[in-house]
Amino acid sequence: MEHWIIAPVLIPAMLAPLIVLWMRYDLVTQRVASILGMSALLVLAIVLMVSASMGPPEVYRLGNWEPPYGIVLVLDRLSALMLLLTSILGLVIVLYAIGSGWDKRGWHFHSLMQFQMMGINGAFLTGDAFNLFVFFEVLLIASYGLMIHGGGRARLKSGVQYVVYNLAGSTLFLFALGTIYATAGTLNMADLAVKVAEMPSEQTALIKVGAALLMLVFAVKAALVPLQFWLPATYTNAPGPVAALFAIMTKVGTYAIVRVYTLIFPITGTIGTLAHDILLPSAFLTIAIGMIGILGARDMGRTVAYAVIGSVGTMMLAFAQFTQGATTAGLYYMIHSTLIAGAMFLIADLVRERRGRWGLGFTDAPLMKNHGLMAGMFFMGAIAMAGMPPLSGFLGKLMILDATRGQWALWATVLVTSLIAIVGYARAGSQVFWRSYAVEAEEDDLPPAPKDASSPGLAFTATGILLAGSVALTALAGPASTWLQGTSAQLFTPSQYIDAVLAGAEERAQEAARIGAHEHGHMEVSEEMQAEDAHGGDTSAADPHADAPPADQADTHTGTETGQDAPAAAH
Repeated sequence: MEHWIIAPVLIPAMLAPLIVLWMRYDLVTQRVASILGMSALLVLAIVLMVSASMGPPEVYRLGNWEPPYGIVLVLDRLSALMLLLTSILGLVIVLYAIGSGWDKRGWHFHSLMQFQMMGINGAFLTGDAFNLFVFFEVLLIASYGLMIHGGGRARLKSGVQYVVYNLAGSTLFLFALGTIYATAGTLNMADLAVKVAEMPSEQTALIKVGAALLMLVFAVKAALVPLQFWLPATYTNAPGPVAALFAIMTKVGTYAIVRVYTLIFPITGTIGTLAHDILLPSAFLTIAIGMIGILGARDMGRTVAYAVIGSVGTMMLAFAQFTQGATTAGLYYMIHSTLIAGAMFLIADLVRERRGRWGLGFTDAPLMKNHGLMAGMFFMGAIAMAGMPPLSGFLGKLMILDATRGQWALWATVLVTSLIAIVGYARAGSQVFWRSYAVEAEEDDLPPAPKDASSPGLAFTATGILLAGSVALTALAGPASTWLQGTSAQLFTPSQYIDAVLAGAEERAQEAARIGAHEHGHMEVSEEMQAEDAHGGDTSAADPHADAPPADQADTHTGTETGQDAPAAAH
């Protein structure tokens, strides 16, 4: 199973250039390859999730280099959950893009999707803070291309804004990593957790600066207030399936916050409650602005975009508690939010494609094709997103309230903002769907059918899969919350992660250094070790090189340089 951990990164990394180089002029082949690739990722994510559920975190060492020097990928319950969520969303979006015809409105949609999956999967798997930055850049570069897919002035303008904000975030990320590395001397997450925990209290000022800078970076990615300005215009003007994919992008920032501030900077550790003190007020503002934005939006696209901001604030209220119960509730709400946000962006795109010149604005427009079906899907999505019973949004908010008993300000915020969201969604639904029955239009003035949809049925089916996911999450709330409790318990036992990455690493590196330092190579050393075992550790009797120093002395001689500084088994 160890080698399969890198497959979620390798599969899209290999498929993307193949699509560009060999299939660029054949859309059918691109679609087949993209569906097969996404299906493989989904199957792989399920297998990895089962594996992660059955034991401690698993580690893949690239090139067999030992941590903290080499690059490691770590599979634990949280990363497995995020891989599964990403693969489900990725497959659904590819199906929708094919059905709606979005993939033929520009170049390289499927290859960019694969690059995007590579970056997102890598960010969830990496056990190294610098490689988290690298995978952030990979997914952002792909998202820049997807953002402007299909062209258009408004889309290009929003794309530039998106690029500028994220470049600023990337620059800040580098400053944060530089500060942390200068202080701790490592960026391997497990090693960093150990070294930060061992820091004397009088030497923690700089590491606190690094931790605060990292929080700002992740807040940009997660669209936390006051760093959420890029999201509404970006998500509203992005192509429908791309906006749906971006539903997982804010979760990358959320994942990074949960990972870093439970493993490296826990509130019981060196930096104290710094993360809690920053996150909680920001979460309050985020949920308030997001839900009020739903009420104030002037079109359906912005309504859904502000709902995403509100959902980020809701889950952050839970994660900011830094308790197992609240984290379980936050993870459940995060799954719900990803599925429903993706579905709502696809519903908005279906409406935009069928409403013609009226677009998504809250203006009176005549009935459109598939009006009743889209109204029903919007109604279902709005109920789930606002947190009304009986769907997963209601259960998620109920779990958050249950985990934060006694925090009346938090309860009041969640309940009041939910009411605001209900009013906002009711306004949007009545404007777009209900009032259309009162609008009379001439035959020539009716909204046209979608102009280039390849298979509208496939587009509706893909959207329905995400809505069905919310229903399944509701029906399986019991087993899901039990599994998430185990995930939270693992997150709040960082020693499991640290042991999985670092246990035995130094011994293996010293052994590798011993082999590498021996003039006759691995086979000779193995024979010596077997001889030592046969003579009960009497090395002088077995050593064919009588004049050479004993092996342990040779290790001692080279240990300072190779045992600790040279990690490679192959070098």
